Amino acid sequence: MMNETRSGEYRNGNGNGSGRSVFAGVLIGGLAGAITGLLLAPQSGKQTRDQIQNKAVDLRGRAGEKVEDTLGQIRERAQLLKTGVKNKAEELKHQGQDVLVGQLDRVAAAAEARKHEIQAGRS
Repeated sequence: MMNETRSGEYRNGNGNGSGRSVFAGVLIGGLAGAITGLLLAPQSGKQTRDQIQNKAVDLRGRAGEKVEDTLGQIRERAQLLKTGVKNKAEELKHQGQDVLVGQLDRVAAAAEARKHEIQAGRS
């Protein structure tokens, strides 16, 4: 239970003034941590910003290289696909020509047979 004393200080149920001492402890601890951080920092803020900028430039360069590599692979695959399609088209063209020649041979044979039938019918 917290009670206010005449000086405005809060005391807990056992009569110790802990509110002010907790605040003072947090303040002193925070200041000590900030000072320690500044004293033990490995580099200045400008150096840190420069390092971050250099890393960003490096990462951007690496990303550009990856994009170029990927585009090169895409171009290679597209060329292989184009060549494959072209070869398949030529193959199908030759197969179509073979089928057409076969059909023309059958039509010619049928026409020749019909011609012989007609000539045999006249004689």
